[in-house]
Amino acid sequence: MSKLYRVYGERTELKGLPLVAMLSGFTDSGSTISQLSEHFFAHLDNELLIRFDNDQLLDYRSRRPVLYFEKDHIESYEPNTLGIYLVQDEAEQSFLLLEGYEPDFKWEAFTEAIIEIAKDFEISSLTWVHSIPFPIPHTRPIGITVSGNRADMIDRFSEWKPQTQVPGNIVHMLEYRLSAESLPVVGFVLLVPHYLADNEVPAAALSGLELITAATGLVFPSDEIRERANKFAAKVDAQVEENQELSKLVATLEQTYQSGTGPSRAPIGKPSAPTPSADQIADELEKYLSSIRRNSEDSE
Repeated sequence: MSKLYRVYGERTELKGLPLVAMLSGFTDSGSTISQLSEHFFAHLDNELLIRFDNDQLLDYRSRRPVLYFEKDHIESYEPNTLGIYLVQDEAEQSFLLLEGYEPDFKWEAFTEAIIEIAKDFEISSLTWVHSIPFPIPHTRPIGITVSGNRADMIDRFSEWKPQTQVPGNIVHMLEYRLSAESLPVVGFVLLVPHYLADNEVPAAALSGLELITAATGLVFPSDEIRERANKFAAKVDAQVEENQELSKLVATLEQTYQSGTGPSRAPIGKPSAPTPSADQIADELEKYLSSIRRNSEDSE
């Protein structure tokens, strides 16, 4: 079996850098990961340091690469990239960014490859981010669930601490395995209002930036995302005012927070059944929303 990745050049000067992971393919509510990736590549100096082998990790038929057709011939071919980039933040601090698709195959081998890279480059920490839909009103800050072995980050930021089984993803596996290697690891799951989850929610990306900064000390430009977040919030507020059903939903969700039953009283409890699917989790969340609507109507 050929090696899963290729390192470009001798990079002995890159020892001891933090690794930030943002992989697509699981959930990306509010387009959080895609926004952060675009923001980093648009505003920060970066170069590809390590490329993983698509032929071993990618299902081409589910994620077809893009080819550009120019009148009568194929002009170019752009394969999907899963790689680790060397990036510099605004303060010219270097860090490593694991970015691209979640592998379709060989999760165990991929995890072993990341452990090998972590040891070779003496990576100082792993910080990862992703986002899920959640019954939280947009009138409140983006919710956060924190996992890993960094008690300081968990104590400071984690609002929702469920006891449940969830469909796994590769960053969860990396967290589990790298924690066993005694590497400092923290994962931030952003809780995006479920009724906005199919939209691009700049507030979620802004929250992700701030959390990565808190975990790593890296400094990122944020004015553009902050401005978009303010405009988006104003647009949503206007739509809520015009839509009676949406207005009632937001009011009901807001009421759960005013009564102290926010993320800490989330619908998913400790499981006694087999692992639920993503659809089952969505159904459970919907049942929760229905129950709080009924409670709200009964109290009127």
